[in-house]
Amino acid sequence: MKKTGITILLCTAMFWVAAQDRLAGYIRQGLDNNQVLKQKTLSIDQAMLMQKNAKSLSLPSASLLADYTSAQGGRSINVPAGDLMNPVYSYLNQLSSSHKFPSVGNLNEQLLPNNFYDVRVHITYPVLNSDIHYDQKISSQEVVRQQYEADAYRQQLIKDIKQAYYRYCAASNAVRIYENALDLVVLNVKQNQSLLDNGRGLPANLLRSQSEREDIEARIIEGENQRINARNYLNLLTRRPMTDTVLEDELRLPDSLAVLAAATPDIGKKSELKSIDEGIAIAETMVKKDKSYAIPKLSAYLDGGSQESNFKFNSGSRYYLVGAQLSVPIFAGGRNRNTIRMAQLNLESQQLQKDLLSNELLTAAKAAQNNLVSALSTWHADEKRLESAKAYFKLIDKGFKEGVNTLIEFIDAREQLTTASLQLNIAQYTILSQLAEYEWQTATSKIK
Repeated sequence: MKKTGITILLCTAMFWVAAQDRLAGYIRQGLDNNQVLKQKTLSIDQAMLMQKNAKSLSLPSASLLADYTSAQGGRSINVPAGDLMNPVYSYLNQLSSSHKFPSVGNLNEQLLPNNFYDVRVHITYPVLNSDIHYDQKISSQEVVRQQYEADAYRQQLIKDIKQAYYRYCAASNAVRIYENALDLVVLNVKQNQSLLDNGRGLPANLLRSQSEREDIEARIIEGENQRINARNYLNLLTRRPMTDTVLEDELRLPDSLAVLAAATPDIGKKSELKSIDEGIAIAETMVKKDKSYAIPKLSAYLDGGSQESNFKFNSGSRYYLVGAQLSVPIFAGGRNRNTIRMAQLNLESQQLQKDLLSNELLTAAKAAQNNLVSALSTWHADEKRLESAKAYFKLIDKGFKEGVNTLIEFIDAREQLTTASLQLNIAQYTILSQLAEYEWQTATSKIK
């Protein structure tokens, strides 16, 4: 089966017509206007801002602090300055026969500051903090993961737009096929009418040909409705007005189809897998972060400012204060061990999810490849069927005009020609649709 498919691919790789500029334009419109993709882009921007915040944690931080305190009462301290100094001052006055040393009273100072201000610049710097290092790494990995998630949706949107466009082109071609069939039927009605007018035909033949004409007209209406539905869906995906006209490209299959059919599907480029790989990397970093809880944390700080009562500012009020703080965990009731175990379980869950997703993606890629080969086989058979139908109709049409073949034979030959044309049309766009599916499953779409 696979060798036959490869042979067909090699024989038909240069299939019908070329150029996909309009399709590429619709894809770009869809990518530019899609609301979900814009939302995912905002998520990337948010992740990048979180990354910047994480990086800023390793830099010094400075803030201006100001305190004002006014109090009355509370605890106080007695200072017996008079009891201590007055005897000394009295003795000195006696020695000097003067009053140079006046008496002083005892002091009673309250401990709560009254009309007191403290304005300072507070600077802190994390000298040693492993959490900051791991948070920076996790934030960087999260940006990459968000980018892969957006790219996964982007690839799916490209596939959906391609398939919607191919459905529209197939519906349009089907309408044209029915219109060509209608031309043949209308000509046949005229021929039967002429034969009947000349006394050589039968009324039943004219009625039958008219019935065929009505049937084809009904199929054209049905095909036109399908074309309109396909157009509306494509415009929905590209966020264009619903009734906008869709321009058709002449399309062909790429020459690489033979290689695609022969090679083993590669899912290594799938953004879904890359996203979950980043999720695993984040989980591994979380395990390392939780295990580093025992590493001491050291920070330094510097205060520089002024403090004094009654809003005085002078050389005596100005000050600076330098310090360092060391934090060493001793006991936390087992919470750290539990946190580490939860992080390890999350990592194991992510790894199991990757294995499951890999199997699903590989199965889907192989199915898409098989469907592509099958579609090409069908196209090859339909092409031969159409050649036979054309030749058969040509003979029957000639015989009917000469009176050798009956109307039933003419209708049958015409129906075979129409059916073969429709089947080949469907087969052609089925190939392109299956190719879009395969490109999505293997992340090999050409349009970025």
